[in-house]
Amino acid sequence: MVIRDASSADLQACQAIYAYWVDHGTGSFELEPPDLAELQRRHAEVVGRGLPWLVALDQEGAVWGYAYANWFRPRPAYRFAAETSIYVDPEKAGQGIGRALLATLLQRCEAKGIRQAIAVIGDSENAGSIGLHAALGFEHTGAMRSTGWKFGRWLDVVIMQKELGAGAATPPG
Repeated sequence: MVIRDASSADLQACQAIYAYWVDHGTGSFELEPPDLAELQRRHAEVVGRGLPWLVALDQEGAVWGYAYANWFRPRPAYRFAAETSIYVDPEKAGQGIGRALLATLLQRCEAKGIRQAIAVIGDSENAGSIGLHAALGFEHTGAMRSTGWKFGRWLDVVIMQKELGAGAATPPG
């Protein structure tokens, strides 16, 4: 497996992976998958902020998954806190791809001066995502009950957080 920065050529595969999870999962609260143009816009926004958008590829270059970080919220005071997102091809789930992507994403965020990594996980029953984040040092910091309605049921949002680098011990430099 190779993990590298996503290129525009990778975004069609990223869009297909994300569309699957929008249509079949509760990790995203989107109800309709965004089209390629929208995913390209999102990618440009993330990269334009100097934040990482990564892909995991097999040896032939097929995209197995992707991960990115974006500001937790748009106001400038949040610029040292990034929300992480990870999506893996459903046929490749459970093979360590998400873990490798998230670990690399966290390293890249720390190198860019991010102090807090935040996971906003759709569905408190999303044991895979919660377990992945916990395994990489994220701590449960809260839950928002019944904040999403998808697939005919209310869904919670689980918030997990991990300090990067000096965390809150020193002012950002």
